[in-house]
Amino acid sequence: MGIQIKPSDLFYRYPKNHANKHSPKFTGKPDARPFDPDDLFEVIPLLEAVMDVYDCRDGNVLNELEEVLVRWLPKDLSREQAFDILVEAVSGLFPKP
Repeated sequence: MGIQIKPSDLFYRYPKNHANKHSPKFTGKPDARPFDPDDLFEVIPLLEAVMDVYDCRDGNVLNELEEVLVRWLPKDLSREQAFDILVEAVSGLFPKP
C-alpha cells in the first residue's frame, strides 16, 4: 500500500490547486509532467513516493525532505527530476544495502 502522508503530517502549509485536484499524480518514473511545489495535491504524492523508496515512516526524514523541497529544489522541474533530487537528498540518512 505504501506510505500515506496527511497534510497535518507536514511542517509547511502548501496551497491547494483545486483545478488539478483530480488530475493524475506522481506514481513513479517515468513522469515528465511538470512538478508544482506550490500545490499540496502534487507535493504529497511525491513525498510519499520518496518515503516509499526507503520504506520510511520517520517524521524527521519527512521534515528533511520538506526543507529540500521548499528551500533548495529548483523550479521548473519535471516530477521525475524532483523525485530523483529528493531521493538523493536523503540517501545519506539510510545505510547502503
